Amino acid sequence: MPATKKFTPEIDAKLYKEFVALAKRNGQSQRHILEEALKFYLKNVVPSQHLVRPEVMDAFEQSVASNRDLLERLAK
Repeated sequence: MPATKKFTPEIDAKLYKEFVALAKRNGQSQRHILEEALKFYLKNVVPSQHLVRPEVMDAFEQSVASNRDLLERLAK
């Protein structure tokens, strides 16, 4: 059995109510649903937030800043 860690997060009351109802409806424990949600977030969401290398974003931001006047005229 893997080691566990107890924690007590505070979340939005409406979200919690939906979470508890889902667990009951699916016959699953709240722990199971929460662990699966965390696994999904860590595996799928977090990596997608880092798809662009930081140096590419820096170059993009510099380009936007140096061409702001042109970009504003083109937007009109």
